[in-house]
Amino acid sequence: MTLRARAQHTADDYDVIIIGSGFGGSVSALRLTEKGYRVAVLESGRRWEAADLPASNWNLRKSIWAPRLGLTGTQRISLLGKVTLFSGAGVGGGSIIYGNTLYEPLPGFYRDPSWSHITDWREELAPYYNQAQRMLGVATNPRVTAADEALRAVAEDLGVADTHHPTEVGVFFGEPGKTVPDPYFGGAGPDRTGCVHCARCMTGCPHGAKNTTTTNYLYLAEQAGAQVFPMTTVTDLHALPDDGYRVTTQRSGRLLRKRTRTFTAAQVVFSAAARGTQQLLHQLRDTGRLPNISPRLGELTRTNSEAVLTSTSRTRHDLSDGVAITSSIHPEPNTHIEVCRYGKGQNVLFPMTAPMIDGGPWRFPRFLLLMLRHPLVFARSQSNYRASEKSTILLVMQSLDNSLTSFGKKSIFGYRLSTRQGQGDPNPSWIPLGHEANRLFAEKIDGDPLGMYMDVFNIPSTAHYIGGCPMGDSAAEGVIDPYHRVHGHPGLHVVDGSAVSANLGVNPSLTITAMSERAIALWPNKGEADPRPALGTPYRRVTPVAPTAPAVPATATGALRLPLYLAD
Repeated sequence: MTLRARAQHTADDYDVIIIGSGFGGSVSALRLTEKGYRVAVLESGRRWEAADLPASNWNLRKSIWAPRLGLTGTQRISLLGKVTLFSGAGVGGGSIIYGNTLYEPLPGFYRDPSWSHITDWREELAPYYNQAQRMLGVATNPRVTAADEALRAVAEDLGVADTHHPTEVGVFFGEPGKTVPDPYFGGAGPDRTGCVHCARCMTGCPHGAKNTTTTNYLYLAEQAGAQVFPMTTVTDLHALPDDGYRVTTQRSGRLLRKRTRTFTAAQVVFSAAARGTQQLLHQLRDTGRLPNISPRLGELTRTNSEAVLTSTSRTRHDLSDGVAITSSIHPEPNTHIEVCRYGKGQNVLFPMTAPMIDGGPWRFPRFLLLMLRHPLVFARSQSNYRASEKSTILLVMQSLDNSLTSFGKKSIFGYRLSTRQGQGDPNPSWIPLGHEANRLFAEKIDGDPLGMYMDVFNIPSTAHYIGGCPMGDSAAEGVIDPYHRVHGHPGLHVVDGSAVSANLGVNPSLTITAMSERAIALWPNKGEADPRPALGTPYRRVTPVAPTAPAVPATATGALRLPLYLAD
C-alpha cells in the first residue's frame, strides 16, 4: 500500500501505528523507523524505569495490572476459559518480567502441519534467530544454584542426565554491580550493569542487567524517532474512505475523563501479544469494523502445552539466588523442564499454589481428600513466609500438536476473550511426566510438590499464550499470509506471538523476535516499491530489504546482518 498524501499533517498522523510494545512491537518499531517510516507505538501499560520497580511484589499497585482498580503493575493475570494466563504489562511488554530465557525451539515446531507446508522454516528463520540472539544479548548462565543441582539429580533419576544444561538468557553478566558503557550496539545503546543474581527478573530487574526491549529494540527505535504512547488502550479501528486506518484510544483504566484520542496511518501493526491482538481482532470483526477477517481467527491458539508446578522445601531457604531460570532438562524429545525462581520477598503469587493432584476422573474430590489426609501440606502451601526462598517452580513445556480455539464474548466487564478446546489433541490439563519430575524434585529439596489451584478444575496455567492468527495463502486458510499481512484488509499486519501457530516446547520470546525480524525485513523502505507478492498470491521467498538508516554501527555485535542469500 502506498502512503496516502494528506493536505494537512497533524501530530497524530503517522506512516505506521504499532499496537503493543513487546517483542514483536519493539522489533517492528526499530526496523520500520530505520526504513524511514514515521512510527507511533500505542501501549496500554505504563512506562517503567528501574528506580520505579517495586522492592516487593506485595506492592500491588506496582506489581499487578488491574487499572480500573488503580493497579498499574507489570503482571497481568487473565482467566481465558480453558487456561489461566500470566503475562506482562507495560512499555516493553512481556520483556519487562519474562524469565530472560532465549532458546531456539524443539524440532517438532518446524515440522508442525499448521505451517510446515509453506517453506523450510528452519532454514529460512536461521539467520533471523542469529540476529535476534545478538540484539537480545544471549549469554549462557554462568552460575550453578542449589535448584540446578536438584534438577540434575532428577535428570539422573529419569535416565536423562546428559540433557541437563544451563540456560541461554538475555542478561548482561559482566562484573556484578558494575555499570559500563553499552556493550552491544557500538555506543548507540544505554549503559548496562552486571547481573547480581538476585532472581528479580520476573518482577522487573532493578539493576539494569536484564536485556528488556527497553534496553535494545525499543530504546534504539525511540532514539531514531519512534514515539511511544504509554497508558494508551486501543478501543476501535476502522478503515478510512480513501486509504489507511483511524485508531481510537482511551487512557488505560479510566472510567471517567477517558481522554479519547485518534491516530491515523496507512499501515497498522497488531503487536499486543496473542491475548491482546486476538481480543482486539475478534472485537473488530464482531462489530463489523473488519468484516473480512478470516473465519480461522482464534484457531491454533497454543499454550506451549504447558504446566506450572512448584516444589516448596520444609527445611531450606537458599533457593532464590541466580537469574530467574538457570537450567533445563529434556526428559523426552518433546518435553522440556526448567527451574524457575522469584527473588527474596517476591511472595505475593505463592498463595495461588495448592497440593499437587494428578489429573483424571474425580480430580476435585480427590483434591479435597488430599487436603483432609495431609492438612499440614495444605497449610504450608498457603504460607507466604519466605516462600520465594523455599520454592522452585518447574516450568514444563511440550512441542506437541494440541490447541485451543479462542473467541470473543461480551460480559459485565466488557468484551473479553475466552477459549475452548481446539484442533488436534486436547490442550492438556496435566502432564504426567511433569508431575513425576516435580515429585522427584520435591524429594531432593525435602519439600512438598505443589500445583496451581486452577489445576484442580482442569484449567492449566501458562506464561506462553501464542497463536490464534494462523498463516495461509488466503483467508480460507489463515488470518495472515506468510509475510504477516492480514487477509481481507490491506495495510493491516500481525507481528507478535499470535503468528506463532505451533507449540515450541521452549520459551517463545526468541522465536517471536526472530519471526518479527523476518517479517519487517521484507518491508520496503518508505517510498520504495514493495518486493512482496500481492496479498492473496502464493508464497515465494523475497530478498530482505536493507534499511536506509540503520541504528546500530556495522561493527557492533548487534549490527543488522540481512540474509541476502534467501532470495529465489
